[in-house]
Amino acid sequence: MSNPLLQITDLKVSAASAGRRVDIVRGVNLEVERGQALALIGESGSGKSMTARCITKLLPRGFVIDGKVIFDGADVLAMQAPALRELRARRVALITQDPRAGIDPLQTCGDALVEVIRTNLGLSRREATDKAAGLLREVGILDTDRVMSCYPHQLSGGMLQRILIAGAIATGPDLLIADEPTTALDVTTQAEIIELFKKLMASKGLAVIFISHDLDLAASLCSRVAVMYAGRLVEVSDTPTLFAAPRHPYTAGLLAARPKLHSRQLRLEAIPGRPPITAEMAPGCAFAPRCGFATARCHQGLPPLTTPGRAADITNEVACWRCDELDVVEGLATQGRGRG
Repeated sequence: MSNPLLQITDLKVSAASAGRRVDIVRGVNLEVERGQALALIGESGSGKSMTARCITKLLPRGFVIDGKVIFDGADVLAMQAPALRELRARRVALITQDPRAGIDPLQTCGDALVEVIRTNLGLSRREATDKAAGLLREVGILDTDRVMSCYPHQLSGGMLQRILIAGAIATGPDLLIADEPTTALDVTTQAEIIELFKKLMASKGLAVIFISHDLDLAASLCSRVAVMYAGRLVEVSDTPTLFAAPRHPYTAGLLAARPKLHSRQLRLEAIPGRPPITAEMAPGCAFAPRCGFATARCHQGLPPLTTPGRAADITNEVACWRCDELDVVEGLATQGRGRG
């Protein structure tokens, strides 16, 4: 990729635990182009949200960041407070998974949105109110007067999520970080929010980092997918290739665990074991204790994220010692038949 909007290089995040420092994010490398949607996928605790928060250097006290986060040519981790405020207010917007936690329950939705606009753009109240109504129309809310006069408890989760999106795009950001923005919504509303993201990307040239557990939902929006496990990227690929030919056993396991619309299978496939506790990770591949393909080498050495060499048309980057010799999809199917 040339001249990416966002370039993360060897990102590490650590925190103190039981008198020593524990690595939470362990050497992440990512690029996001202007106008591109990238999905960040993985189980809870894999480091997705922590990685995203490093983009604006917005971590709790006591966490230490190392590596490089370059946004539009500027080193975020070296920024001082005024530059960081500008980055957070105008260049990068964040949407969280719980829309009801994003708006003060004692404010009307209109007052909350107007406050965001006035704080970041310096407009008068009348100008900010007019802009707020226009933003609500952009996100598909037509009865703006009624919605702006409502308190959060008077609106549905989907409506509140649209209001948060309106606030996020108010300053014309270049990057939108959507941290599981559809988790609390029903399937129909999820689809509407995804279509809204697509519309905003097309009309405003937004880049999006979409953090989710839902692979199918991510695939409907994103052109590339990055899969995280235990604080590291284990596979990065364009979306069609990842779904058709996953190369990491963990990725293949996630895909196999999805419910299938026309399948007669009564039970979903499950990845055995549990994710590792950060403070107790052993040397080697973190997924090795749960992996049916692991060898002694997997338990001893940490595999780098590299491009597999078996086929020239494969665009994945994979962190697996055996990625060039395994067909993980067929291997998992064989293991499943064996269990049956």
